[in-house]
Amino acid sequence: MPFAPCALRINSPAHLHAQAECPHALATERIMHTTETTPNLPIIFEDDHVLVIDKPHDILSQADHTGDPDVSGLCKQYLSSKKNKKGNAYLGLVHRLDRPVGGLMLLAKTPKAAGRLSQQLRDRIIQKTYWAVTPGTPPASGVLTHSLLKDRASNTVQTVPAGDKRGREAVLSFIRLQQSGGLTLLSIHLQTGRPHQIRVQLAEEGYPIWGDYKYGSQNQDEGRTIALRAVELIFEHPILKKEIRLTLPPPHLEPWNAFDVSL
Repeated sequence: MPFAPCALRINSPAHLHAQAECPHALATERIMHTTETTPNLPIIFEDDHVLVIDKPHDILSQADHTGDPDVSGLCKQYLSSKKNKKGNAYLGLVHRLDRPVGGLMLLAKTPKAAGRLSQQLRDRIIQKTYWAVTPGTPPASGVLTHSLLKDRASNTVQTVPAGDKRGREAVLSFIRLQQSGGLTLLSIHLQTGRPHQIRVQLAEEGYPIWGDYKYGSQNQDEGRTIALRAVELIFEHPILKKEIRLTLPPPHLEPWNAFDVSL
C-alpha cells in the first residue's frame, strides 16, 4: 500500500480512547458516508456544526456561469434531504479549491460556525497541506514568493513584477518528499490564499503540476485530472474548541501510485 488510509485525530482524551479501541470501524464508517447526490461526495467528517468532504477533481467549489454541479449546491441538497427540509439548508463555504483540484474541503453548517471558521482562516489558525506531483527535480525545500494578477475574463492568473500595484503577494513553502521516474512529490503549505496560487507559482519556477493543462506544458490535455490534492486539514472546532486533524491520502492512481509515502 503506497498511502495510509484516511485518518482522523481530535485532541480530546475521550475520543482518543475510543479511536484506540476501534480505529478500523471508525475509518470504515466515515469512508462509507456520502452525500448521496449526483455526483456523489464522500463525507470525511460531520457533526451538527461542521462538514468536511472529499472534493472530487473537476467539481466546482461554488456555482459559476457553466451551471455545472458544485460542492456548495450538492451539500445544501444533502443537508436539506437529511433534514426533510424544503428549500436550501444553510451552508457556509469556508474556503475553496480550484475546479481541477481534489481533496479535503471544510464547510460550516451554521452561521456561528461559519463566522468562527472564517476568522480562523484569516488568523491562519486553519492549516492545510497539499501534495503535488511535478516533473523534474525541484530543490529539497524552499519558500516561493511572487506577485500574482488574476484576469477575470479568462480566469487565469499570471505573475507580475513585485512593484506592480495590481498584483497581490503570494507565498508558499514546500518540501520534496520523494522522486520516482522523473516525477517529484511535493508537500506544500500556503501562507497566503490566492486563486490558482500553487499551480502558478510552481509553473513559474519551471515545475508545472502534472496534468495541469492551464499552467503546465502545451501537450497536456484539457480536462485531465491534475496531480494536486488537499491531503491534510487542521482546525479548531468552532464550538467544542478542540483541535481536529484530518488526513486523506491521494487515490492509488497515476501518477500518485509511483510514490511510497505516508501522511
